[in-house]
Amino acid sequence: MKLKLDENLSRHLKQSLSAYEHDVATAADEGLLSKPDTLVAAVTRDEGRMLFTLDIEFGDLRKYPPGSHAGVVLFRPRTYGPLAVNQFVEDFVRRTALEPLAGCVVIVEPARIRVRSPHIP
Repeated sequence: MKLKLDENLSRHLKQSLSAYEHDVATAADEGLLSKPDTLVAAVTRDEGRMLFTLDIEFGDLRKYPPGSHAGVVLFRPRTYGPLAVNQFVEDFVRRTALEPLAGCVVIVEPARIRVRSPHIP
């Protein structure tokens, strides 16, 4: 799976997620630090990458409806310390098949995962 880590996630996740055989790019890799969310979303969509983020803006289904992108995974951990967030993301990737989530908006919380799938006519 092709993934993009937004600027709110540690660049150190790139190596650990790559170990799960994912093609991982970061916002920093592509010069997208401090760029508008709309640009990050457009570049990520054009590359066919699933976006991993802590930015609640990307969970807005009106702005980023399911099916209009390769997928958005919004992480909502209990604490936002870098080590705790990294562990939270790594745990999700280790126990979750990402392919079925393509095109979906996924909210990952400690006690549940909410998935909004594209509507199929």
